[in-house]
Order: sequence, then C-alpha cells, then structure tokens
Amino acid sequence: MRAMTNKNHKVIFRLSALGDVVLTTGVIEYWAKKYGCTFTVITKVSSSPVLENNPHITNVISLDKKDLGDLAWIKKAGEIASEYKGCELIDLHSTLRSRILASRWKGKVYRYNKFSLERRAFKLTRSEKLNEKLSGLRVTQRYASALEKDIPDASELLPHIYPTGAEIDIARTLIEEHNLGQKFIALHPYATHPDKAWPRENWQTLIDMLNKNSIRWAIIGRDKNVFEPHGTGCNFTSQLQLRETCALLEKATLLITGDSGPMHLAAAVSTPVIAMFGPTSKAWGFYPAGAQDIILETEMDCRPCSLHGKSNCKKDRECLRKIKAVDVFEKIIDLMS
Repeated sequence: MRAMTNKNHKVIFRLSALGDVVLTTGVIEYWAKKYGCTFTVITKVSSSPVLENNPHITNVISLDKKDLGDLAWIKKAGEIASEYKGCELIDLHSTLRSRILASRWKGKVYRYNKFSLERRAFKLTRSEKLNEKLSGLRVTQRYASALEKDIPDASELLPHIYPTGAEIDIARTLIEEHNLGQKFIALHPYATHPDKAWPRENWQTLIDMLNKNSIRWAIIGRDKNVFEPHGTGCNFTSQLQLRETCALLEKATLLITGDSGPMHLAAAVSTPVIAMFGPTSKAWGFYPAGAQDIILETEMDCRPCSLHGKSNCKKDRECLRKIKAVDVFEKIIDLMS
C-alpha cells in the first residue's frame, strides 16, 4: 500500500453522532484557509455523506461495524497508519479507539481538549462558574484547540455542508411540487433519545399557529413513529436522503428543532435555527453559533440531567413542556421579519 506522505495533508478522526461530525467542517475550513492544507477524515459510514463535495476534504475513510470491533480496529488502525505515514493525525474524538490509532500512527498526533472533567463536574454541581466557562466555548472552538493556542471566535468556525447542483435541483422540485413557496419553515419533531424531544402536543399547537397565519411548513427527519399533525403542510419523514435534507434545509427560512443532528445540518447550510434544549445544556458546547440562531431552555435545578439526552426523566420532560408554542411562534415571527 502506497503511503500518503504529503506534509500538507492532515488526517482527522471523529466518530460519534452526526452533529459531532458536521461540526468538524467548520474547523476543517478554518485550517484549510490558514495553513493551506487538505484533509482525510475518518468517520462512520452513516456520517460520511455530510463530508461529500467539500473542497477541503480529498478522502473520507468510512468505517462500519465490522471495522470497529476490538481486534478488527487494531488491524484497521495499523493499515490506515501505514497508508498515511508522515501525515499529521488530529484526534477530534479522544476515546480508546482514537488512542489506539494514535499509538500506531507514524507521524505527529494532535488532540483536542474535551473538557470531560469540567463537564462532569458541572453536571454534578451545577456550578455557575463552570457553566459560564463551558457555555462560552463551543465544540468547534474546542476542536480548534488541537492546533491553536489562541482559540478563534466561534463565528470563524461555522460548519459548512456543500450541496451539489443536483441536490439543490431536487430541493427546488420538492418545493414547487408541494407549493411550499419562498418562505417555508422546516420542522424536526424527532430525537434520537425521546427525552430530548419537545412534546408532540406542543408541536401540534405550534403547527396550528402556523396554519392560522398562512405560514407554510415541512417536516424533515427520520423516525419509526411518524408524527402526523393536523394541517396543510408537507411531511417528508423518512422520505429524503441525508444530503437531500441538507439541500431542502438550505432553501428553508429557518428550522425548528430540539437538540439534534438536523440542528447542525441547518446551521451548516446557513439556515437560522430555533432549538429547544431540555436534558442537555449549552454548557456541553453543541449549540449553533449563527448570528440568528436561538436556543430556548427552561431554568430548572435538575438541568442538565444528561450529557447526551439519555435522561430517563422522572418529571415527564417538564423542562421542555415549559417551553410553550407561543414562545416559539414569537421567535419565528421575529426571525421572519
């Protein structure tokens, strides 16, 4: 296998959830412009589509389950390390798997500051000092710490997905066929972990307000339990490919969602986001940095109760129920005007 020895080519490792990978695109673009380098990204098969058509990424190594078994990964890590001998590795995951790869790497390795201890300490103590520290440093900025001594402003690290012309044409066709018009709103009522989802009765109330005010809407996302609201909007649940969803989001006026992967997809195509946070927190750093992006959350002593949203809430998602549809609707009108 021929080794990739280009000193100006760097390899990035990031698995985990879709949004985590989307957020790497902001720091990739920053480093590409600052250092004039190109990148190979190692990620899961499910996340790799968001990296397609990116001018700064020359290769994506897509890993599936068989690659990530204990012995299989040790072998695969050795193969990747040999292929990219002499390149720098940037570990934007900092887990056992990424450290196995680093131990076999034949070149310099950089690793980002994950603030794991601070996050866990904040979850236990609800310390206001820790909250301010963590909330003021988005994940994109934490990623940047792998190479940067002086951390850039979050506005310099905005994620970026590049839909193709064909994908944009598909989005335009959907908009025309469903009469969505120029100012439709995308809605994402789903969540990987149920406790992160805004209650469906709140969604229905919001949709009733949109219908009453003749604001067109379209539901996006994937879920086995399809939300079927009353109203005259469009429901694309589980009907679109990931990149088609990105292209449709690019044409939307804004996206309403919870703390989710589509929140980052919308941000990466420069569409404003209104996001409702419940068990998770801005302190974890996974929130959009666009000038018009809005996070709605309820102050409660039990928040945040989870790092990732697996909270098994005993209060029936009170933190999310307290975010009323009228509050979201007011923010929609502010952004649309």
